[in-house]
Amino acid sequence: MPELRKDIVTREWVIIARERAKRPHDFTHTKKALEELPEHDKSCPFCTTNEDKTPPEVLVYRPVNSGPNSPGWLLRVTPNKYQALIGQGDLNRENYHIYDHMNGVGAHEVVIECPEHNLSLATMDDKQVERVVWSYIDRYNALREDTRLKYFLVFRNHGVTAGCSLAHPHSQIVATPIIPQKVWGKVRGVTQYREYRDKCVYCDIIKTETDLLDRLICENGSFIAIAPFASRSPFETWILPKNHRSCFAKMSRFEVEQFSAILKDVLGRLHRCLNNPPYNYMIITSPNDTDTLDTFHWYLEITPRLTTPAGFEIGTSIYINIVPPEDAARYLREA
Repeated sequence: MPELRKDIVTREWVIIARERAKRPHDFTHTKKALEELPEHDKSCPFCTTNEDKTPPEVLVYRPVNSGPNSPGWLLRVTPNKYQALIGQGDLNRENYHIYDHMNGVGAHEVVIECPEHNLSLATMDDKQVERVVWSYIDRYNALREDTRLKYFLVFRNHGVTAGCSLAHPHSQIVATPIIPQKVWGKVRGVTQYREYRDKCVYCDIIKTETDLLDRLICENGSFIAIAPFASRSPFETWILPKNHRSCFAKMSRFEVEQFSAILKDVLGRLHRCLNNPPYNYMIITSPNDTDTLDTFHWYLEITPRLTTPAGFEIGTSIYINIVPPEDAARYLREA
C-alpha cells in the first residue's frame, strides 16, 4: 500500500509509492559518459588556455609562479558571465501598489573546480574535492562581509537534466539580499522543534538513523549520509555533520577533510549505482546574520534528477517518490 510520510522539519508530506518502485538499473543514465569526454576542450570557456573567455577570477588556487587569469591554475572562481544578480548598486526596496520590489543586487559566481574537462567530483582525487570545499568557504567568508547580502546558496548542477549547460566540472554560489521562504521554513521548523523538545531536530535525526540503520548510507568520524525518511525523490541523500553547527563555513580543517571524503564517497556510490546520473546538490546553511543561531544545523542535500515533477506535485507540493528511502539506502550501501 502507498504510504504518506511527513517531513519532521518542514511539515510537508510525501507519498512513498512502493507499488511503483523501480530498481537502480531502471534509472540508468544513458547520456554520454564523462569518461568519453576529452581532457581538454578548446571550445569550453572553463578549460585551461581559455581564461580570457571568463570574467577575471575573484579567487584562484595556483602555483606561486603562474600569473593571474592565465594557465597553470588548480581551481578558479569567477563571476558568472550571465549573472542572475549583480554586485553593484543599492537595493532601493519600494512598494508598487500592493507589491514589493527591489533591485537585483547580489552575487553570482562560478567555481571552476579543476582544469580537466572530463572529471566530476565522483572521479576527482581527494585533494581536488577538498580544494572545491575550501573554495566554498573562502568565497562565503568574503561575500558575507557585504551587509546587503542575507543568504548564500552553494549548489552544483550535474548533467543537462539537472540544468547544467557546460560539461566542465563546476559549481555555483549565489548570494541574495533576501532570505528565501524555503530557508525560513527550515529555520522555523528547527526552532519549533527545539521549543517542543528542547533539542536540535537534525541531531535527533542523526541519532535515530544511526540507531535504526535502515536509511544509513555511510558515515565517518564527523559526518553521516542518509536517505531521509520523507525523501521527495528517488535516491535523495543528505550529508549531515555529527557535531551541531549552524554554518558550513565554520568547519575545522579536519572536518573539511572528512566532509570532502564523504561527499566524494556518496557521489561515487551514485555514479556507480546509477551510471553517472544527473543531480543537483545544495548546501543548506543558516542565513548570514544568524549564522550563530543555535537552532540551525547545516547539511548538504543531493537530489538525483531521475523523475520529473508533474501536475500533482506542482499543484499540491506533495511529491511522489517511487523508490522507498530504505531501498535507496540499501542500494547505495552496496554500490
